[in-house]
Amino acid sequence: MNRDEFFKTPIWSEQKPEFIKSLNKASNPYIKQARKRDKKLIQASGDFGNSHHSTSLLHDNNFLDFRNYIGEKSWEFLDHHGYDMKQYETMFSEMWVQEFSKKGGGHHSAHIHWNQHVSGFYFLKCSDKTSIPVFHEPKTGARCTKLKMKPNLKGVSNGDELVHYKPQPGTLLIFPGYLEHEYTVDHGLEPFRFIHWNLLAVPKEAIKHV
Repeated sequence: MNRDEFFKTPIWSEQKPEFIKSLNKASNPYIKQARKRDKKLIQASGDFGNSHHSTSLLHDNNFLDFRNYIGEKSWEFLDHHGYDMKQYETMFSEMWVQEFSKKGGGHHSAHIHWNQHVSGFYFLKCSDKTSIPVFHEPKTGARCTKLKMKPNLKGVSNGDELVHYKPQPGTLLIFPGYLEHEYTVDHGLEPFRFIHWNLLAVPKEAIKHV
């Protein structure tokens, strides 16, 4: 029988270590500022269970080369999947850096970012001892009719409802804005820092009338 597969969920990954040094340096003041803002929370919790979230990075030219690169890749991501990108302008809606608590417990529950077309992560500090991103089955019908999986399956199969990625510093992930994602609980054994962004495709016709 033919084994056609349709309605796949794309996740693009790439190793881009050349950005690590400059982006960590550019991110340090933002993380310092975020930790200062979270000072009372840190004092109350002993810096356990927190995620220190920066303000927007979109207007900081220290991130310009990185923005240009991932902006081009995000455009390619949409174009590759058949969208008529001649009719759209892509623009960033959000970009921030965050770092999980030094004492552990940092995490993110499952969520999506509303009204976005492309999302992505770039990992600055991580290891095999830190948190990992987890992606969820996006098809509601598949989740409603989920069957039990075979025991001891190796690798990822079409029936899996969760996909785990194990990044390393310099890992770039690009995925659809509709894809639900989360971060597992970090144990605080080693630093965990990443940049997250969201991007919109806006009709050019709409921009003309603004």
